[in-house]
Amino acid sequence: MDSDRVFKALADPTRRHLLDRLFERDGRTLTELESELEMTRFGVMKHLRLLEEAGLVVARRRGRKKLHFLNPVPIRLIHDRWIDKFTEPRVAALADLKTELEEETA
Repeated sequence: MDSDRVFKALADPTRRHLLDRLFERDGRTLTELESELEMTRFGVMKHLRLLEEAGLVVARRRGRKKLHFLNPVPIRLIHDRWIDKFTEPRVAALADLKTELEEETA
């Protein structure tokens, strides 16, 4: 996974909007995604291409239609690498505090 591409893709509000729409309902066509944005078809295609290059969207052909699907794996990998490691000590400290408080009240 190329973290830089994922971060770059997530940095744009239009691309995040597209990911949100695919999260709500996967397997949308370009026409469906385009209808929710005030931009040209070409502009939406460009954003989708960047999302595909980052691995966040996968496109599949079904007959004459090209459907776009959310791939959450790169976001999870970013979470595990960049977020989880920073929150783990705090979560562990809260769990320890909970255990101590429960032992005191018992």
